[in-house]
Amino acid sequence: MSQKRIDKKLKIAGGVAAAGILAAQFAGAGYLFRRTVTRKGADVGRTMDMAGTDWEQYMPFIKSCHQWQDEQYREDVWITARDGLRLHGTYFPGKEGREGTPKRLVIAFHGYSSEGMKDYTALSRFYIRDLGCAMLMVDQRSHGQSQGEYIGFGVLDRYDALSWIEYVNGRLGTDVEIYLHGTSMGGATVVMTSGQKLPDNVKGIISDCAFTSAFDVFSHVLKSWYHLPPFPMMQIAGLLSRKKAGYGLKECDGAKEVEKAQVPILFIHGDKDNFVPVEMCEKLYQNCRSPKQKLIVAGASHAESYYKDTQSYQEAIREFFHL
Repeated sequence: MSQKRIDKKLKIAGGVAAAGILAAQFAGAGYLFRRTVTRKGADVGRTMDMAGTDWEQYMPFIKSCHQWQDEQYREDVWITARDGLRLHGTYFPGKEGREGTPKRLVIAFHGYSSEGMKDYTALSRFYIRDLGCAMLMVDQRSHGQSQGEYIGFGVLDRYDALSWIEYVNGRLGTDVEIYLHGTSMGGATVVMTSGQKLPDNVKGIISDCAFTSAFDVFSHVLKSWYHLPPFPMMQIAGLLSRKKAGYGLKECDGAKEVEKAQVPILFIHGDKDNFVPVEMCEKLYQNCRSPKQKLIVAGASHAESYYKDTQSYQEAIREFFHL
């Protein structure tokens, strides 16, 4: 066989191999998109396994908080998002709110594949009973009772946050001090919201274990859990997200949004977080141009900080609220 024919066969074989690799990358990107961005693909059990936090040790405390929360007066409330989705929240007016207008209200945003009432079972007792706040625990789009087929990862949810703030001001007036508190994906939501023009009565943001962007956290999961290179799978997944969900995975980066922040931000993270690495918190903190505070909880894994060191967490919030 001539060298020319051999070279031709090698080129064909190389082309077939490259096409196969590309097809595998497209298939992988499609799987990643379906399993993470679509509502039906998200699974709370898988998320908890990947986060790796041992929640069993905290169950007595969580159950006592749940019992207290269940006894409190609350209302189901609804708003319409700018793209027409019906979004659900649970409003706890607290004692002060039931008797009149609360001085301070916390709008709480939960993590990926969770719901507002679940993520804030323990913190609600601290906020409502101990600090006298009202609380609005929202179900982010495509979670809980809120509508939606595609999860927003903070990119879409930042606009929903503005709608919730507008709802509060319409109901209670602009004298109430509003704080935004987000955990994990909810943390990403509030740091991404920090770059928006906020009403004057939004007094601060608490970000607990936030990721910088959907692209960053997906890339981290691919590398650390699946031992796969992010390129080009993430780029393909980003195109799918743009086409189907209406946003790109790189569209909004919390680390850039906090550069535009005008309200104070309290950043909280566990130094043993393997799901959303603490380096993301450090980047957010370094980039933030508004007044800022930081609490890094030793030994805490993902979303564990309040349970790992409740006293330090509560003290940080009291200081942030100037109490």
